[in-house]
Amino acid sequence: MNSKLIKELPELVENDVISQDVASKIERYYQSKASDTPNRLFTVFGVLGSILVGLGLILILAHNWDNFSKTIKTLFAFTPLIIGQVLVGFSILKRKSQTWKEASGVFLFFAVGASIAMVSQIYNIPGNFTNYMLVWILLCTPLIYLLKSHALALLHLVYATVYACNYGYANGSKAPWLFLVLLLLLLPYYINLIKSRPKANITSIFNWLVPISLVITLGAFITKFDELIFLSYIILFGLFYNLGKLPVLHNLKLRQNGYLVLGSFGTVVLLLITSFRWVWEDVLRISSFSGKETTLVIVLFVVALGVLIYLFLKKQVNKFNLFHYIFIIMTMLFFVGLKNDVSPTVITNILLLILGINAIKIGVDKMHFGVLNYGLVIITALIFCRFFDTNMSFVIRGLLFVIVGIGFFTTNYIMLKKQKSKETKILK
Repeated sequence: MNSKLIKELPELVENDVISQDVASKIERYYQSKASDTPNRLFTVFGVLGSILVGLGLILILAHNWDNFSKTIKTLFAFTPLIIGQVLVGFSILKRKSQTWKEASGVFLFFAVGASIAMVSQIYNIPGNFTNYMLVWILLCTPLIYLLKSHALALLHLVYATVYACNYGYANGSKAPWLFLVLLLLLLPYYINLIKSRPKANITSIFNWLVPISLVITLGAFITKFDELIFLSYIILFGLFYNLGKLPVLHNLKLRQNGYLVLGSFGTVVLLLITSFRWVWEDVLRISSFSGKETTLVIVLFVVALGVLIYLFLKKQVNKFNLFHYIFIIMTMLFFVGLKNDVSPTVITNILLLILGINAIKIGVDKMHFGVLNYGLVIITALIFCRFFDTNMSFVIRGLLFVIVGIGFFTTNYIMLKKQKSKETKILK
């Protein structure tokens, strides 16, 4: 309940700002709203309690496991599963609060994993960790939609990422294509969150975890032609940036828009890496490439281009914002780099300089100190990188740093003066 507003209602009635009837309606409205809103802290502790109870039971059983007969072991293996199902059924049938659903769902999630592991151990059922993770995740996926559980959705995403990393990076020669299926199974739930609760904390968490998961797992799909990793990541970050500019995400604060932040930051980091000539010398040595990795890069490019075209149709593209088009430019440079390593190196450095200046311009136009300093950091990082592959004297290097430092101070000071001037005009 909005306690501050409720406390002010008697004063508003006394001064004839609102009637007593209106005040009563406002109070009833906030009371009903408060009763429908689950206690977030209680939900968090409920989920944590379920995890701790489950882990505690596993540890107790593990300590005495060898003393039990096979029948008793089997009984213990299925007991958590039965308890979890009963709790979930009780939460649904009795229409319990969301806290009940979250806690019971998390308990059942870990009960499923524990039961599979114990049955496999008791009866020596062969298998590996990746198959175990895959079966566990798929069995628990319906619970996300049945309970509308945010905690289960997060666990699904985290465990799917662990599965993809273990399957792809550990094996080396196999790509975790089923990870994409697991991600698609979660997509309807995530899209519904974005549409119904775009500014909620849980949606912001997903706005960060989904792109982070894709960044972590993308390298696992490149198993044969390592040279394509750089290209696939630059396209992925370009896709993220343009997704962050979609109408449903663009109006969010930066801390809520993981796509925009990761897309921009990832693009800059990759450009800084590729601003060194040795990267393009490796690209120059590529003789040919084909296979599923090439298909993946093509699909990523088509999707990124499709999002950019959609932004154009919705008039959400700033024509002077190079971040929108950087993935297209770098893709073309990649093919130029197959024949020549000098031109891509020079152009990449120019692109970084333009991006830095562009970020400074956006920061000044929007009076945003964070974006302004981000642009200055890009330029500083570019200068710093050039210290490693140029023969400038230490005096010149020192002077450059002094100039950049003065630039930081001057631009921030001018911005601060403008902001104060605007505030003064508004007050007048």
